[in-house]
Amino acid sequence: MSAGAARRATAPSDAECIAALAERSLVLEIDTYPKPGLVSHVDTGSHADMDAATFARSAAVLRPYFAELAEAGARDADMAVLRKIGLRAEHAMLAATGGVNTHRGAIFGLGLLCAAAGRRTVPGTAACAMTLGAFVAQRWGTDILGGPRLPDSHGERASRRYGVGGARREAADGFATVYGVGLPALRRARRSVPGDPEAARVDACFALIAALDDTNLLHRGGQAGLDFARATARAFVARGGIRARDWRLRAAAAHRAFVARRLSPGGAADLLAMSVFVDALEADEVGR
Repeated sequence: MSAGAARRATAPSDAECIAALAERSLVLEIDTYPKPGLVSHVDTGSHADMDAATFARSAAVLRPYFAELAEAGARDADMAVLRKIGLRAEHAMLAATGGVNTHRGAIFGLGLLCAAAGRRTVPGTAACAMTLGAFVAQRWGTDILGGPRLPDSHGERASRRYGVGGARREAADGFATVYGVGLPALRRARRSVPGDPEAARVDACFALIAALDDTNLLHRGGQAGLDFARATARAFVARGGIRARDWRLRAAAAHRAFVARRLSPGGAADLLAMSVFVDALEADEVGR
């Protein structure tokens, strides 16, 4: 075998590259502090049953399933096929974490984006001319809204009780909060404070908390908890976010306030990881 053939034989596939970016986005979400109430590389936030190592194990075990989802997307698989892969990914996550739900929301949202990214690797398909989110909405949006629900999940219960769309609506709408809030905030912050990507992710996280009807917050704190979280995040953003001189002190204070109330904006954390993923894959399509 020639040297060129050997390189081609051992080069990672498109699906493997997509999955590596998905895992990296989950790792970078954990490597972000301060994120109000959330687990990070510094502390466990409002959680007693998980830490950064738990999330790292989960992200690593999910990588091959993200590759499967990308491969299925490349084949133009329907939602039923994607759902089966996602369920196997959830089982693997729970096995790796001792039953702790670290990434169920990310499996759903990031998994759909991986499938869309897989479809984009096929030249001439509609996905090549669309954002990942727009393709998810067009190809699978109806099935996302009409698919089976988990009536006992915290997110589903909060969605029904408070009348918010939750992760299902976010995906069916093409991840409007990722493209309208998370991704622009990430890129603005990176331009404003170059050389500090962690700070840019903090800024994006606060922007997402300020905008999102987070079912995790509704589950833990009810409407009052969501209102407190959004008001705190909006105040941080209004003061200039990470462009303010005292931003680290103010972000850490917000983190402590969330922990004191046992609030954890897990939906915003998932959307932060998705924003990082989309940023990596669509870097040439949306101006930095």
